[in-house]
Amino acid sequence: MSREAEIRNALETAFEVQELEIMNESSRHAGHGGDDGSGESHFAVRLRAPELGPLSRVARHRAVHKALGAELVAAIHALALDLG
Repeated sequence: MSREAEIRNALETAFEVQELEIMNESSRHAGHGGDDGSGESHFAVRLRAPELGPLSRVARHRAVHKALGAELVAAIHALALDLG
């Protein structure tokens, strides 16, 4: 399973997703630090879920990291989050 699919599965399982967009930005970072050559090292996620609405920005990020799990988060060099 691709990392993008793992991200999607984890977030759709953890949240009542209203909007989810996952962009693999790894190609924009080829040859830079953190590029592991897999083509799956840099992602941007836009997620809208009612559970996130009342949380602070930091709490939203923590909730997403918890949903993804430590192993997946560690496998991704960069994860930009747009949450609401």
